[in-house]
Amino acid sequence: MDYPGIDGFLGTRASVMLDVVLLAMLAVLPAMALSIGLARYRKEWGWHKRIQLALAGTLLVAVTLFEVDMRFLTDWRLRAEPSPYFSSASLWSSPVGIALAVHLFFAVPTTLIWGYVVSGAMRRFPSPPTPGEYSQRHRFWGRIAAAEMTMTAITGWIFYWLAFVA
Repeated sequence: MDYPGIDGFLGTRASVMLDVVLLAMLAVLPAMALSIGLARYRKEWGWHKRIQLALAGTLLVAVTLFEVDMRFLTDWRLRAEPSPYFSSASLWSSPVGIALAVHLFFAVPTTLIWGYVVSGAMRRFPSPPTPGEYSQRHRFWGRIAAAEMTMTAITGWIFYWLAFVA
């Protein structure tokens, strides 16, 4: 079928930006884990900062392009229609709709929390970064942000599979 928008490259019904975000999240989680490990176990706070800023910038661009694609170019519902898990009549009670709702439950707060963690670190840590008074709060909210990002990725992959692969 010929769908509106740019077709993806992974051989599914997804658009190109859905494929890009899917792969980006596959890269983000290991990079995030590496960054956290460098800070926690090796005291490489400068590398932690560089990796986190690169991740934040990359995701900001990817999510912005994704939103433009979803709002103006791609009709994701039309692409999801062939899925046995999709129902346009009762979207929010179908498995695709439930998966999307759960994904958004994690994705929206993740954006806000990660923004808070990054902006707080930029304001409160010296350059080059070293531990200080703000470290405990940064560690607390950073753990929440990492858990939220992990759940955002997992729930996004589930939604992608239900809507565009099945």
